[in-house]
Amino acid sequence: MDISGPDLVKAAAFLGAGISMGLGAIGPGVGEGMVAAKACEAIGKNPGEAGLLTRTMLVGQAVSESTGIYSLVIALLLLFVV
Repeated sequence: MDISGPDLVKAAAFLGAGISMGLGAIGPGVGEGMVAAKACEAIGKNPGEAGLLTRTMLVGQAVSESTGIYSLVIALLLLFVV
């Protein structure tokens, strides 16, 4: 069984897509968890500012999630274009 040319490129693209999504999901997951934890602490200390804190937290999480979306785009390009 000889793997060469297009088969090798396709295998490398699949491996790259898996690594891209694996590593690309770690950062946003950890970051969003830390943001949510700190927001819960802040709301516990100052419940009157819960609306502002929640809004700010959601904006921060949306920005953090953009890196996960970029890795998804790279993975889809590797799967369907290469």
